[in-house]
Amino acid sequence: MNKTDKFEKEILKAYESGELVSVKPTKEDMATFKKSAQATSLKDRRVNIRLSSPDLRDIQSRALEEGVPYQTLIASILHKYISGRLVEKPSRLTTRRTDGKNCNPSR
Repeated sequence: MNKTDKFEKEILKAYESGELVSVKPTKEDMATFKKSAQATSLKDRRVNIRLSSPDLRDIQSRALEEGVPYQTLIASILHKYISGRLVEKPSRLTTRRTDGKNCNPSR
């Protein structure tokens, strides 16, 4: 096994101390999971896209956090966008305007 990082050690400690408890999903949860799996597993077409290196690294990092392959994350994001379920959140990043005030780059 590879070396565990601080976060993994915290999870392991929480699990071993009983702080993490397995929760059985409800029938409604299972139906939602099944519907999502079916919607994302029907992949019958291939698409090639070009991404900037920083964007790809960010996507790969987010996918690692979510525990999914990055291609699956991209497909999920596209599916949510097309189905109207992708919710845009304001950026936590701020930039400085030329007048010295902060602004939100997404606006």
